[in-house]
Amino acid sequence: MKGLLIIDTNLIAAILLSILLLWIALSMFRVLREYQRGVIFFLGRFEKVKGPGLIIVIPIIQQMVRVDLRTVVMDVPSQDVISRDNVSVRVNAVIYFRVIDSQKAIINVEDYLEATSQLAQTTLRSVLGQHELDEILANRDLLNTDIQEILDIRTDGWGIKVSNVEIKHVDLNETMIRAIARQAEAERSRRAKVIHAKGEKEAADKLVEAAAKLAREPNAILLRYLQTLTEIAGERTSTILFPLPMELLNSLLKKPPNNDSREIKND
Repeated sequence: MKGLLIIDTNLIAAILLSILLLWIALSMFRVLREYQRGVIFFLGRFEKVKGPGLIIVIPIIQQMVRVDLRTVVMDVPSQDVISRDNVSVRVNAVIYFRVIDSQKAIINVEDYLEATSQLAQTTLRSVLGQHELDEILANRDLLNTDIQEILDIRTDGWGIKVSNVEIKHVDLNETMIRAIARQAEAERSRRAKVIHAKGEKEAADKLVEAAAKLAREPNAILLRYLQTLTEIAGERTSTILFPLPMELLNSLLKKPPNNDSREIKND
């Protein structure tokens, strides 16, 4: 019985050892996708970055941290911003970034996703607070570029590349919305008055030019009066009072020189 017990114990130990070796052999092989990289640590010290494809990681003495290299779309929560002209608004945005250096993203920062999110929130408040409300509403492209450049510089030490920043919504209270509407209406009224004044000035200039030409040509004034009579005659009116300057009558009654009498005298 003792011999059988010894044999059974050895058999169990062999089976357990075989299972352990099989588990170690299987756990050595890792498969990384095309957009993944593995940061390898050897006894806690950084060794190298592996992937993509099939890689070997020795259990216990080597550890691997996976890093995704795809572009991350992160929504920045709404932030309370006070503009330079002391207007309170709520602004949210979205940022696009990706990891370009896996070693820095794992070693230089504890959680690069959370760190980037917090940095984006503070940068959004800081940049927008330096501009007035009109600039925030009208120059979003410029503000997006400023925020993107600042984030890209500050996250460079984390191995992150910020490719784009977009301000999504700028929420105002009802009082500011009504004030902006009144301002826009006043601006449209001002433009209408300016356009009307320019039209009046151009019309006056044309009238002065026309009057100067008519003054140089009396017959042109007569033709203008006749044209006006023609236009009035087309209307259904019973009586027409039309003033006629004496200068026009003098030009009509003036006799042209008699060329035939001159010719007879010369003969």
